Amino acid sequence: MEAAQIGVIRDSMLANPLLIRADLGRSRSRAFTLPGKEFVFGKPNVTTDGGVPEVMSHWSTLVPVTHSDSKPRKAGQDFMALNREAVKSGLVTAHEHYQFRATHNLKLRPPKVEARLDHSPPDITFGVHTRPSTPIFDLLEHRYQQRWLEECRSAQKASQAKQQKKTKLGKIYETRTSLLRQSQPSVEPRPLWQLPRFQKVGPHLETFRNPEARKKAFSSHFSDSVARCGLQGQGMYTTS
Repeated sequence: MEAAQIGVIRDSMLANPLLIRADLGRSRSRAFTLPGKEFVFGKPNVTTDGGVPEVMSHWSTLVPVTHSDSKPRKAGQDFMALNREAVKSGLVTAHEHYQFRATHNLKLRPPKVEARLDHSPPDITFGVHTRPSTPIFDLLEHRYQQRWLEECRSAQKASQAKQQKKTKLGKIYETRTSLLRQSQPSVEPRPLWQLPRFQKVGPHLETFRNPEARKKAFSSHFSDSVARCGLQGQGMYTTS
């Protein structure tokens, strides 16, 4: 059953897209009235140049045109000259200037127009040169990348050479401060503090056979303490 229509259907309802209801399964109408099937869209071509046969039969050449025969432009009023003459006459107010312009007529001088001829040769070809084809082998072998890298290296070497020339200094004389900075005098460590009564007491036990064995034992202990824990290097070995 069709839905009941309430109200009067007017032709203006079909011209307003806000009042048009969208049909089921169809796009909404925009209320444009299109011409019939016999109408041809487009712009008519009113030029009569002969078409393709006329172009293929002969070659059109350009004829030099001189601009001296063109119509002269209408010269306007020279307001600077009018204002200057009005001030010379003693006119100051805007109303006086307006009356002076209405009674006097000073035109601008027309510019000199020179005849221009086209001096281009008759066998000239206008346009842009065709771009040469890109060599595919250079693209596959990455020649452009290699050239760019070589250019970057050469530019970097040139900049480094310039910097070296700029930073090259003359002979530097040594001073007392520079000599003291280079020299590293040996500093003997202070002995451990002991009570005065124990300073001249010798050891009661001598566990090493000779002094050389004692030096070897201490040197091996010092090299082995690097991998051990503790302040004295006598703890467990560090695995990390």
